[in-house]
Amino acid sequence: MVVRHGRTEWNASRRFQGHSDIPLSAEGRAQARALGDALRGRTFARAYASDLGRALETARAIAEPHGLAVVPDARLREFNFGKWEGLTWNEIVERWPELRDHGSTAAKLYVPEGGESFAVVCDRVRAFFDEVATDGEETILVVTHAGVLHATLEVFGHAIRDRRGDPMSLNFSPASITELALDADGVRIITLNHVAHLDSIA
Repeated sequence: MVVRHGRTEWNASRRFQGHSDIPLSAEGRAQARALGDALRGRTFARAYASDLGRALETARAIAEPHGLAVVPDARLREFNFGKWEGLTWNEIVERWPELRDHGSTAAKLYVPEGGESFAVVCDRVRAFFDEVATDGEETILVVTHAGVLHATLEVFGHAIRDRRGDPMSLNFSPASITELALDADGVRIITLNHVAHLDSIA
C-alpha cells in the first residue's frame, strides 16, 4: 500500500516542495489522523516512509495503532527539484520560459536545474521495491510523495493512459491511498488515488 503524505501549506499554494522539509499543515495532520482511522483494521507487516517530516508524520499516524515503528528511507523522497523548490509553476516558467509547453504535471519531462530527472527517481524507487517487495503474503505500508507515486507506477508498468493509449495526467491527492498487489502475474492496481476516508474532514 502506497500512501501520499497529508497536505502542507506549500501544497495549498501549489509550490514545488521536493527535498524541502515542509511540515504538515493543520489540515494535513487531520488527514493523517483520518488515514490512521481508516486503516486501523488493516494488518501491516512493516512500515516505511520518506525521511522528510511530512511523510514520516503521516506514516506514524497510520503505523502507531498497529504497534509498528516507521523505517525512514531517503529513496522514497520526492523529486529533488533543485532551483524550482519553493516556486509555483507560473514562477518557474517565468524564469525558464522554454518549459511553458510541458505543463506543471509532466513529470517525465522534468529535469530541474540543480535537481534530478524522472529516470533518476525511478531508479531509486526501483531499488527500494526490489529490496522490500513481498510475495503477496503480507502487506507493507509505504508513505511517500506524488512524484514517487508516479515513479512507482512507471516502475511496475502501470503508467496511466487515456482511451487512446496516450499518457494521462494524474494528480495524486494528499493523503490518498494507492494499493498494489504483487503476485505471479505481476503487479495489479487494487486502489488508485483513493480519498473517501477524507470525506469526514472535508
